[in-house]
Amino acid sequence: MGTALLGWALGWGLLAVLSMRWTDQPQRWAVVPAAFMALAGCSLLIFRPDADAFNVLGWMWPPALIALAVWMTIQSRRHLRSPTRGFVLYPLFVAVAIAGAAGSYETIQEQVDRNTTAMPGHLVDVGGRRLYLHCTGSGSPTVVLISGLAEASTYWAGWIAPAVARNTTVCVSDRAGQGWSDPPPIPQDGVAIASDLHTLLDRAHIPGPYVVVGHSTGGAYARIFAARYLDQIAGMVMLDSQPNEAFTGLPQFPSFYNVIRPASALFPSAARLGVFRLVNHFSPDILPIPTRDEERAVTATASLQRIQRDEFAELPVTLKEAAALITIGNRPLIVLTAGKGALEGALPLQNRMAGLSTNSVHRVLPDTDHPGIIDDQVGAAQASRAIIDVTASVRSGAPLTKS
Repeated sequence: MGTALLGWALGWGLLAVLSMRWTDQPQRWAVVPAAFMALAGCSLLIFRPDADAFNVLGWMWPPALIALAVWMTIQSRRHLRSPTRGFVLYPLFVAVAIAGAAGSYETIQEQVDRNTTAMPGHLVDVGGRRLYLHCTGSGSPTVVLISGLAEASTYWAGWIAPAVARNTTVCVSDRAGQGWSDPPPIPQDGVAIASDLHTLLDRAHIPGPYVVVGHSTGGAYARIFAARYLDQIAGMVMLDSQPNEAFTGLPQFPSFYNVIRPASALFPSAARLGVFRLVNHFSPDILPIPTRDEERAVTATASLQRIQRDEFAELPVTLKEAAALITIGNRPLIVLTAGKGALEGALPLQNRMAGLSTNSVHRVLPDTDHPGIIDDQVGAAQASRAIIDVTASVRSGAPLTKS
């Protein structure tokens, strides 16, 4: 964002300088937007405001941008007598005003969401920061659900958490900067995320050992947690989990990552303009209400997109850290794979993941895709069954059945 603003500042500066030097219609007014955008861009690059600062700025920059668009329109009408004004500048001013209006709407809507959505769980201090935790059900072992990249705790509440809560205690949490949780001071790799989860469960007095469940990249975080705190692991479930060898064993993944990694740097800025809220408005209605609306609201925020950007950047390190888990012994492990749309090479790597335990089962869902294993009712029912099966194996000490 800072670099983009400096680019805009250069453009306005060139308009001012070149028009004064080479034309009889000097556009000295262009110095003002050049200075405004240069100051904003330099401030972002130098001070690197955190998520809380951006939340405050969200109330300031949109009306300032709208006012600037109106002021530039008036100045161009006064000083520019050329078709260029109608063909080039006016559309640009409209775009600037729309960006300001969209930013205002997003800021207001996020505040409305925070004020009208009750927090079902509670915040736990983990050392100067607070992380969100919500546990339902009763009994042991406690199931800990770990969300995938770019997801908060909300999507578990649709189908899986309620189903598992009828059988045992189940806990969901928001990683730092997601959902209800406070942002982290610096970007976090997998070890930092696993350490946060361990501290959260300890300070919330949630006793182990746990059945740890990870979806997508959440599976890598679960494996890191198990590698560091194996004595607190009773069993595991990998829900279409990202394999450690994603960069080497999935031929299509490196090219996907090379596109999404730099693109994710734009996600927070796009979110502040309401882009993700607009996209979510047209997304399929799969999760039940009100979970669907809560999920859309959370994933539309710039704070979650900021964490998504950071997690994408740390992903190569995270997958290397996850490889530290060699075995969980004979603890029960179910690997559930979404067969629909699976990347080339995915099934062999999922089979290898099942080798983490001598008491494991690999189930493939041929008609379920990657997100559907959580938000589609049929796929989520299979995921819930896998979790309950591991829980039953932990309780009885009997090995998992292959069916």
